[in-house]
Amino acid sequence: MKRVIQGLTLGSCLSLTVGCAAVGKPDSFTFIPDFPPDFKYDLTATYVPAKGQTCTVPGGKDTQLGFNKIYMDYEATSEIPLYRTVSDCPLALNHVEVKIIGIIGRDKKRSYSGYDYASFAVRPELLERHMGTFNTDDVGEFFGECQWLFRTVGPKRYITKILTCKKMDAQGNVARSRPFTAYTLTQLRGKTVRLKIKLADEEKPGWGDTWVQVPGGWKRCMGEGFEDQRGYCNGNYKDFSTFRMVDERVCTIYPGCTENKDENP
Repeated sequence: MKRVIQGLTLGSCLSLTVGCAAVGKPDSFTFIPDFPPDFKYDLTATYVPAKGQTCTVPGGKDTQLGFNKIYMDYEATSEIPLYRTVSDCPLALNHVEVKIIGIIGRDKKRSYSGYDYASFAVRPELLERHMGTFNTDDVGEFFGECQWLFRTVGPKRYITKILTCKKMDAQGNVARSRPFTAYTLTQLRGKTVRLKIKLADEEKPGWGDTWVQVPGGWKRCMGEGFEDQRGYCNGNYKDFSTFRMVDERVCTIYPGCTENKDENP
């Protein structure tokens, strides 16, 4: 909250080129994540000299604001200033990067995370076809689909996962690029931006020719042995290896593991 108050104090009515806040609307907006369970985010807001300003910030110092960084208390929503002043230079928001973080394993001693990014640009002006839209409740939404890609690491072939997130439209069509949209400074004032992330129904191997699909999931090709980190099948679809889950279970099928084997085959 202190960060927002500073942004409002310094950012409002900086000059005619920046402009004053509309009556009843603060020079900030609210970011709200709509994520699957066990997902969270951190956010980086980047500022540049406001339109019409000729000043610069030495070394670009303090031209970014962080939210939900590892040294901060986690907050479900973020209130992001549109304007700031750094080194006597009036700045305006230019870009927001959202780090989408998926947590694997609920046990703190046996969990890790994967992540990918979404973002939105903020400009003084945009062509209408490039602008995100807001509904009658002053909420703008953009969408993404995230998917877990699984692989194995180490001589015991522990399962690990990579998170990849792609842009999705409101109808559920998935694109190749990361989730992205754009707004103007005027659009954002006093509004809410919601990033809606859907988790893909199925996980996939991290890359091809390393797993074979079977009833109940996937089997890991042996390759040249457990020391073979890549372990390509190379036409051998009969010799498979075990792998270890995060909870140390030794399995032969992912994700449909119902085993707890103690020995490698």
